[in-house]
Amino acid sequence: MTTEPIRDEDARLAALHEYDVLDTAPEQPFERIVRLVQKLIGVPMATVTFVDRDRQWFKARRGLSLAETERSVSVCDHTIRNSDPLVVPDLAADARFAHLPCVTDTNPIQAYLGIPLLNEDGYALGALCAMDHSPREFTPEQIDILSEFALLVVDWLEMRRMAQTDFLTGTMARRSFLAALEKEIARVGRSGRPSTLCLFDIDHFKRINDTYGHPAGDQVLRIVSSLCQEGLREGDLLARVGGEEFAILMTETSAQDAFGIVERLRKAIKAASIGDPGLKVTASFGVAQHAAEMAYPDVWLSRCDQLLYRAKDAGRNCAVMAED
Repeated sequence: MTTEPIRDEDARLAALHEYDVLDTAPEQPFERIVRLVQKLIGVPMATVTFVDRDRQWFKARRGLSLAETERSVSVCDHTIRNSDPLVVPDLAADARFAHLPCVTDTNPIQAYLGIPLLNEDGYALGALCAMDHSPREFTPEQIDILSEFALLVVDWLEMRRMAQTDFLTGTMARRSFLAALEKEIARVGRSGRPSTLCLFDIDHFKRINDTYGHPAGDQVLRIVSSLCQEGLREGDLLARVGGEEFAILMTETSAQDAFGIVERLRKAIKAASIGDPGLKVTASFGVAQHAAEMAYPDVWLSRCDQLLYRAKDAGRNCAVMAED
């Protein structure tokens, strides 16, 4: 199957990841939308689909058992390459899709209607899809209905992203944390007092999800964030800035003092036994005190990210501090 390349795919993926929605637990607004799509359009299958680099992942689904598939065999990969709806009355009769596993399966998808989920910058994050096991035509009214629901999906994504706290862990959300970093950079510039940022993530987190399931992974995220909140001082800020990635801002704190706090957190995470299977996890940390060249939050975060990857290269379950 040949497809047209997406212009600036890296930017599209960066936009998708900003929403921190991939591999998250079911949420009622998305579940409600796919139920309504099923009912109002009269289809056995409906999904809210996000297209990652190598996979399509279903945030909400009805009538499908799989939680994700490879992107290379995805009809939605075609949907996100255009701003218009993708309407295919019979996938088996279309050369682009006839050979796909979802079409040749014993219980195939035959008819497909997909609306690209376009954010305010015009990036297609995925698609809202209505599908049938039999070939069928979709009416203009049904296409309009699905388009309206697609707008609701994007609206909910935006509201979710703008929330002050992360829905799963109760920590600060990425957007509000970035705003706090901007204010802290300005304060440090005025006062000259030290401030240190730490970026950390849970080692081999994907393996946890793959082995024990996403509910276990969610429990790990909640416990780890709780351990960190207990071990931090009043005034320290903890945020979930990615799927399994967290950030800590320690104001009025040198890198050396922050490193001692981080080491206590690292040891507490390693010692914890999480959930019914008694999962043991570790985390890797990158620690950097603010410096003059870090004029923007993304520069400061990037420095910590470099140090975090040095910690991973060193074998994980360790912290690396900027030598300068």
